[in-house]
Amino acid sequence: MTDDIIAALKTVYDPEIPSDIYELGLIYRVDIDDDRNVAIDMTLTAPGCPVAGEMPGWVENAVSTVQGVQSVKVNMVFDPPWDQSRMSDEARVALDMW
Repeated sequence: MTDDIIAALKTVYDPEIPSDIYELGLIYRVDIDDDRNVAIDMTLTAPGCPVAGEMPGWVENAVSTVQGVQSVKVNMVFDPPWDQSRMSDEARVALDMW
């Protein structure tokens, strides 16, 4: 189920950056309890992101489509603050940020 949740997270893109939120390192924690309820801690590249109010809903909608998931709760966190060191190599290549 974890791989399917990650695949779902990779369908959500920051509209200002051509990379998915998982590879950008915006997902801090994914917890699946015994009843298959999913709790996700995520952040944004900047607290003033124009889609700050919408992105948690996008994440919830994407993950809720995974077979077997009972519920999804997305928590927006800003500690620790996001920085470029959280990006995967895939995101660095896509954004040409080495």
